[in-house]
Amino acid sequence: MRDVDSIRKGVETTAVTFGGIDIVVNNASAISMTGTLATDPKRFDLMHQVNGRGTFLTSQACIPHLRRSENPHILMLSPPLDLSPHWFQGHVAYSMAKYNMSLCVLGMAEEFRGEGIAFNALWPRTAIATSAVEFALTGENTLRFCRRPEIMADAAHRVFTKPARDFTGQFLIDDTFLFAEGVEDFSAYSVEPGQPLMPDFFVPATSVPPPGVTIGGS
Repeated sequence: MRDVDSIRKGVETTAVTFGGIDIVVNNASAISMTGTLATDPKRFDLMHQVNGRGTFLTSQACIPHLRRSENPHILMLSPPLDLSPHWFQGHVAYSMAKYNMSLCVLGMAEEFRGEGIAFNALWPRTAIATSAVEFALTGENTLRFCRRPEIMADAAHRVFTKPARDFTGQFLIDDTFLFAEGVEDFSAYSVEPGQPLMPDFFVPATSVPPPGVTIGGS
């Protein structure tokens, strides 16, 4: 993700091997939840090179192939552009880097709207049970308050089945989007059904969970 030649080689190899590219998921991300004075330059550069720069360059390399697709989609796993100071205090460098991915959605959706290439963002309302979350959030016991990765996979699949020309520039929260798509029971996505769910970062206060979904102690 940090080497442009590797990105371009990977994209070209994929296109040749599979006969083209129809879908791109920009998921790679570097994280350091450190304050301004505790963020060293190498860590700052890593986050910005992987998150913002990597997303931009990967999208850039894939667009010529997507132009030949019947329903081309690029999806960033990045948050809505909520500029509340709450999402920046304590980890300015990480928030800047993560929001760069969302700025790619904002700008590229408009730039390529006339070509019918969709650019959207998808973000989880809750923490997702991955090894990264387990490492960052004090261990295995924390995972019982998370959702399984399948909720993001199902939401992404629904995005990719949308007509790209008509569905672009969206900043989606996983369960809100799935609820609008007809999903009403989210219990199967919980690691431990019945437990209150741990909220993720960057979810706007105005985003209300679907009926029956309990976040934190609410």
